[in-house]
Amino acid sequence: MTTPAKILIVEDEAVIAAVLKSNLLQLGFLVAGCAATGQDAIDIAQTMHPDLVLMDIRLEGEMDGIEAARRIVAAQDIPIVYLTAFADDETLTRAKESNPFGFLAKPFKDDDLKATVEIALLKHRTESVIRSSEHRYRALF
Repeated sequence: MTTPAKILIVEDEAVIAAVLKSNLLQLGFLVAGCAATGQDAIDIAQTMHPDLVLMDIRLEGEMDGIEAARRIVAAQDIPIVYLTAFADDETLTRAKESNPFGFLAKPFKDDDLKATVEIALLKHRTESVIRSSEHRYRALF
């Protein structure tokens, strides 16, 4: 039996964060923590080392979710799935530049949440295996 994935929730609306936490737990995931600001997300990610971050794009404070995601990815190899109710072209373009592993438009269903998280985790594991194989191959020459 595999260990359930640890998910960091980054959502500035407490009610939505609580519902997400409850839904993730019911779906069999662990919750590494909840953050309402970008800086809190960075700090929790450094401490808890989640397997995935569910990142709201619009957050309290000076740093939005896209910038927080960039900083988390630069420091650690953690996949990001964006959550947002705002999917304008400029936001989507900025979000795509950070190479996310998924994007969920609010409101979303539990089935969509589960599928997106599972696919993001699988994609991340697959990419990690490929990178590892490439490093081993290059070390031979």
